[in-house]
Amino acid sequence: MEPAMHSVGVVLMLLLATPQPGGPHIDAKRIVTLSDGDFLGQSYATGRLSPGGPDYRDLLTVMAPGREPVGRTTLEVSNSVTSAPEVLEVSPDGKWAYVVERLGPRPAGATWVRELPLGRRLFAVELPEEGAPRLADTVDVGLAPEALAVSPDGQWVAVVSNSDEDCLLTLVRRQRAGLGLVSRFPLRELGIVGNGQGPRGGLTATQVQWHPSGRYLAVNLNTWNRVVFLEVIPTSRGSPRVRPWGLPVETGVDPFVGRFTPDGGYYITADWGRNLTAPTLEERIPRRPSSLSVIRLDRSRASTPRHQRVGGALTDESSEGLAISPDGRLVATVNMRGTPFLPDSPRFVREATVTLLAFDARTGTLRKLSDHPFEGVLPEGATFDASGRHLLVTVFQSHEGGPAGGALEVFRVQPGNQARLHHVGRIPMPHGVHHVRISH
Repeated sequence: MEPAMHSVGVVLMLLLATPQPGGPHIDAKRIVTLSDGDFLGQSYATGRLSPGGPDYRDLLTVMAPGREPVGRTTLEVSNSVTSAPEVLEVSPDGKWAYVVERLGPRPAGATWVRELPLGRRLFAVELPEEGAPRLADTVDVGLAPEALAVSPDGQWVAVVSNSDEDCLLTLVRRQRAGLGLVSRFPLRELGIVGNGQGPRGGLTATQVQWHPSGRYLAVNLNTWNRVVFLEVIPTSRGSPRVRPWGLPVETGVDPFVGRFTPDGGYYITADWGRNLTAPTLEERIPRRPSSLSVIRLDRSRASTPRHQRVGGALTDESSEGLAISPDGRLVATVNMRGTPFLPDSPRFVREATVTLLAFDARTGTLRKLSDHPFEGVLPEGATFDASGRHLLVTVFQSHEGGPAGGALEVFRVQPGNQARLHHVGRIPMPHGVHHVRISH
């Protein structure tokens, strides 16, 4: 075994060994990540793509903690870091992974970001108990799909996409061999219409999430600074009905992603705060901390539910990824800060952070606990493990002169009234890792 591969194996053995009650190891049946091989961490600043080749591929990577020997398998699946870190999901039974591509595969000879075509596919990947993942099916879900979510019963995949004409919600029925019935719902036909300039009346959908009941959806409209809630109603025809569930709720600026709390009582958005009309990266990325918004859901049987924003909290600069612990008591945001800027930019910094906050479900209040710095370029995705004892954070790539490839940063959660994170290791990953999910 080559020295580099030996070190990878050692890290995997230490961090992914069979979990013990109260022990130090990651509690997950599978860890699934997604990597974008076309972009570099500085592609947003330069407009240039990666050099390509075997070290720069769009990959789905699967790791199975608790197995001996600990290892990983991969599958090439088209995807893009340019969307929210919400383009990968694992079914509740752990048998399927789903991916959408905001940008399509790199054409031969392409060297610039502008040369990448818009994507439009949803991929269903089978995750067998033994062996490598297998691409089972694909469907068209509209131009430039931005995010997806799997229903709590695993029967529906919801996708939001943004063509020049409309924001589109697509519901795809799962079937035994892959994907089945496709139902499409333009948001304007649901009464959600923009009145601004530009495509879609100025609306862009960046996130979709299922309520834990499986009855409702949340859709983030970051250019409108609002979240809309939708009710999904089964019908005898197979294709469901969709209608608004209450009025849209205003958030902070640029609510890029969001999550329902595990008890279904609240929806929390991470409000990045970008200037989305600015022409350059320097002008677009804010110099102030991002924030969170807390929306209390009206679960009464009122004909027009009144969901309300009841609070929020500041995090750190350029918060993109968001995770909520399984018990709903902790919230974490992944903050890129100035890591995507070129090293000669005055905005460049080597350290990103994770912000940890405490959440009180009785009052809907968030309390910032701490920021935890770590080195790496363009960190985005994050998830707690099944026990809530660990937080996994993606790092797109290392800084110049660092190890090749990307990484998963692993933090152990110290519980209590003043919960904290302790960095316990870094799992080397393929270049461009930007999203992570687990199955229980």
